[in-house]
Amino acid sequence: MEKAEKDNKQKKASRKSVIYFIGCFVVAFGLTWLLREPGFSDSQVYALFLLFFAVSLWITEAIPPFAVGIFILAYLTYTFGNPLLNSDPEPVDKYVNTFSSRVIWLLLGGFFLGSALAKTRLDEKLLRFTLHHSGTNPRNIVIALMFTTMVASMLMSGTATTAMIVAAIMPLLNKLGKSGLSKALLLGIALASCTGGMGTIIGASSNAMAAGILENADIKVSFLSWMIYGIPVALTLTTVSCWVLLKVFVKNTEPISLDFLHEIDEKEEKLESPFQQKIVLGVLILTILLWLTSAWHGITVAAVAAIPLVILTLTGILNSSDIKALPWDTLFLVAGGLSLGAALQSTHILDPYVQQLRTMELNSFVLLLILSFAANILANLMSNAATVMILIPLGMTLLTGLEKEVAIAVALASSTAVFLPISTTANAIVYSTELLEQKDFRIGGFLIGLLGPVLAVLWVLLIG
Repeated sequence: MEKAEKDNKQKKASRKSVIYFIGCFVVAFGLTWLLREPGFSDSQVYALFLLFFAVSLWITEAIPPFAVGIFILAYLTYTFGNPLLNSDPEPVDKYVNTFSSRVIWLLLGGFFLGSALAKTRLDEKLLRFTLHHSGTNPRNIVIALMFTTMVASMLMSGTATTAMIVAAIMPLLNKLGKSGLSKALLLGIALASCTGGMGTIIGASSNAMAAGILENADIKVSFLSWMIYGIPVALTLTTVSCWVLLKVFVKNTEPISLDFLHEIDEKEEKLESPFQQKIVLGVLILTILLWLTSAWHGITVAAVAAIPLVILTLTGILNSSDIKALPWDTLFLVAGGLSLGAALQSTHILDPYVQQLRTMELNSFVLLLILSFAANILANLMSNAATVMILIPLGMTLLTGLEKEVAIAVALASSTAVFLPISTTANAIVYSTELLEQKDFRIGGFLIGLLGPVLAVLWVLLIG
């Protein structure tokens, strides 16, 4: 009976995906037919269709996001380089070679480090250290967990960080129930995982995507320079949101018992491997130091990323099962997104529409602010990667001379989309605890959604 019910659900899901896929194709074809300019070449028409089709697939999730990335690579190869379909075929190497971009290798190095931190339980050790030193004051616990989450999310995915921290404090959450403190903790963790992701190129896929788009335009952003742009924004937003959550939810300052930590400590001490932890910690420090100082020693960040890849597998800390479990789908998504961005730039299909926007005669600050708020709104409804793929090429064409500022501001603003339980995976994780209501997300959503884009634009322009 259960098997039959499961089969029916799968069939319904399959039919729904097929209907969505066909619908996306029809919508993309119709929009391309309506919006194409008379003088468009075959490549420009193909690129315009791909833009609409890929974005609609990302929005509807008719197929997995990474599958859209693979489709983009195949589509561009087949349509741009095929003399039977294109009156002016061109070499397609630059659309396929995005998978060897330095951004991909930088992300891969981050994935290896994140996996090693989790496997050796160094991430949990950091969490326990934080809780042990935060004391029993509820306010201090919220502050400690939010800033621990923020720091961890700069090196690990926000999803993994949120899942790890929520799982570790579940005994405390079960004890608190639906209280103000539990809401402050859960909302704070979800918000900090998103703001923390702004801090480094590897903190969020949208950051890597933005860096890759800039690289395609011969504008390089180093690991350190991104941190200079991202960390002050992340730190400010985390601090402000922490202060607001404490004001709204934490009225009682009576000490909280952290007895559950002793049980966790006893279990974890038996499972931990101090020698492996020392190796991972050494690799982590060495890799980050070399990433930060790449401008001084001349070793590229992509080459530095080989350090965790080689040492962590050579020492057996990560085995074949761990490598298979890495989020390879994210790499396909980013590579496909970079290929789409390269196609939009090389075909210049956005130029005619940008000229129409320029007739509005808005100054650069206002346009950058509009793009950043648009990133926030769209990222609440679709993936951050899809959002930056739409807005960054448009903004770079519109604001000539401010390409770096556009890409970084839009990427940072896309991480401020936290208004709905489904806006981010971190939100979905904390919402699944059933200790939050949908309306609880509005506080952080409005706060970060309004302050974040403005702060990102002001800081990026100031530094730029």
